[in-house]
Amino acid sequence: METVKILEKPASLSWDYDEEADMLYLAVGEPRPAEGVDIGEGVVLRFDPERREVIGLTVVGLRARLLKSLKSKD
Repeated sequence: METVKILEKPASLSWDYDEEADMLYLAVGEPRPAEGVDIGEGVVLRFDPERREVIGLTVVGLRARLLKSLKSKD
């Protein structure tokens, strides 16, 4: 099995929410260039292929998902 680092206790975690696009961006450390890997259900994993590590996530439609989930609980 190939080795891939997946979120090993980061020194810092940064985030940004784009309200207009309804997207949440999470980055391990400072955001940096990466490849996006769509892992389904509106989640894009940010991956550094040179270091073979996960460096962040993007959640598409965060507000819409939350509202839908809340409505289904009513």
